[in-house]
Amino acid sequence: MLGWFPGHMNKARRQILEALPEIDVVIEVLDARLPYSSANPMLAKLTRHKPVLKILSRADLADPERTREWTAWFDAQADTRALAVTTTNTRELKRIPKLCHELAGQVRADRDVRVMVMGIPNVGKSTLINGLAGRAIAKTGNEPAVTKRQQKVRIQGRVALTDTPGVMWPKIEDQASAYRLAASGAIRDTAIDYVDVALIAAAELARRYPDALKARYKLKALPSYEAHPLADSVEADGGMRPDLMAQAGFDGHAILGEIAAKRGGLRAGGEIDLHRGAEVLLHELRDGKLGRLTLETPADIPLVETSDELDAEPADEETPVGSSDDAPTAGD
Repeated sequence: MLGWFPGHMNKARRQILEALPEIDVVIEVLDARLPYSSANPMLAKLTRHKPVLKILSRADLADPERTREWTAWFDAQADTRALAVTTTNTRELKRIPKLCHELAGQVRADRDVRVMVMGIPNVGKSTLINGLAGRAIAKTGNEPAVTKRQQKVRIQGRVALTDTPGVMWPKIEDQASAYRLAASGAIRDTAIDYVDVALIAAAELARRYPDALKARYKLKALPSYEAHPLADSVEADGGMRPDLMAQAGFDGHAILGEIAAKRGGLRAGGEIDLHRGAEVLLHELRDGKLGRLTLETPADIPLVETSDELDAEPADEETPVGSSDDAPTAGD
């Protein structure tokens, strides 16, 4: 179980709560490659009485068929609409003000629709706001730690946007989600062991997109995985840790080893440098070089979610689990 809640995230949480009464619509920016895992359940609780527009960013990197499944799934929920976009494509963004007005319903003619933009770090919030504003007003970056405070901007279509820092939630209890977030770059590479992330990503890609994985790295076969009989008896942070490679059915170690051997990770004496294989796989996955991939579907959403801690108010100066460099911070 991955956990943190540094003071600046608690501060952002309080700022959101203070501003929400004046907000008509919430825009939650999600990564189209992992719409469930990139949705902050804490934000869902804070905004549960507001209509929400789910923006599936980086749609150009996601599997179009899976994206259609996700937009249909979100659209079926009350007071919710979904729109898949590439946040740098201003033509695609032009639908957003109209959707905000539709969700807001009746708003006084003498004021704009007030919209708050939310999301976890590094999902493209600032790029979205810059595209809507038609100018660079929000700082962007390719890693968490960019947006530091709330900022407001008025855009065309009578919409007033409030940007918020990217906020993670206290604990990611779904281990599969934690690894998907790490594979996408939403969590700092120091938060979970880098090679472990790539091992799980390799196994998952073998399950979901075997042809893309084999074609990119010229793999003849994708080795299957046999779980150790006691694999599910391992305890992690007080709970059972599922064997994610067993669930995928493929051996991430063997796949990563082959990738490393083909991409400069073969040392003298035939030793394989798995870290080299991890670098290649994760960088190319994040850059879209394996093709348009989605790492989860609505069927992957757990049937039961535990969320008691999401209602708690953490202390301002609570330190994150591990060193301060391990925790993701407010970002794009």
